[in-house]
Amino acid sequence: MLHTPSGGAGHGTAATDSGLMSIGAVLNALRGEFPEVTISKIRFLESEGLIEPQRTPSGYRKFSAQDVERLGHVLRMQRDHYLPLKVIREHLEAMERGEAVQLPVVGRQRDGQATSEPFEPLDPASAARIGRDELLSAVGVGAQELEEWESYGLLTPVEDGAYDAEAVTVALLVVELGRFGIEPRHLRAMKAAAEREAGLVDQVVAPLKRHRNPQTRAHAEARAKELAGLTVKLHAALVRTALGLRLP
Repeated sequence: MLHTPSGGAGHGTAATDSGLMSIGAVLNALRGEFPEVTISKIRFLESEGLIEPQRTPSGYRKFSAQDVERLGHVLRMQRDHYLPLKVIREHLEAMERGEAVQLPVVGRQRDGQATSEPFEPLDPASAARIGRDELLSAVGVGAQELEEWESYGLLTPVEDGAYDAEAVTVALLVVELGRFGIEPRHLRAMKAAAEREAGLVDQVVAPLKRHRNPQTRAHAEARAKELAGLTVKLHAALVRTALGLRLP
């Protein structure tokens, strides 16, 4: 049985008498657990065949409770297991056939060995790492594609040849953008902008990092995380403004 996402289907204010929900109601139902989900994301997952909502005669999508449950499962597999859509689809098909499904776990590297503990992206205290082969398996791409991404600076291995945990998120986003015809070479501007934003944050917290007091240095890390979150939100808002888009 698939897990029901937080804020389940019964919370959709636009549910019809038949129990079907509009895409806006589905969005509200999912956002409790998945605050970053958007209507565009739901439509994209539909276009990839991961959900098949009903359509009204006028063409509006209507989602059942099972559709919402399935969506939550797809989003959870992306978030918790960093699985590419192809692998998620295979898992869903296997579950529909009644087969037992063992989800892969992206492990953190310790002394060159992968453990069964799930990593936590960008957690400096745990220094999560993922090996090259593990990254390729998690994202579902070949070595040639990874080398192309590296050539454009989108991914960079650390000293031991492994990657930090956030590399999986970056790689999955590069794959999804590629489905819309956006190639890695087009993303160099985004990489450059991210580096400039990171430099700005570092300028603000650098004096705190150099402080003798350990508590002050710890405060620098918290401040950096807070500033990083704000810059990401500002960047997203500026992109939406430039495109003339509004949040649903």
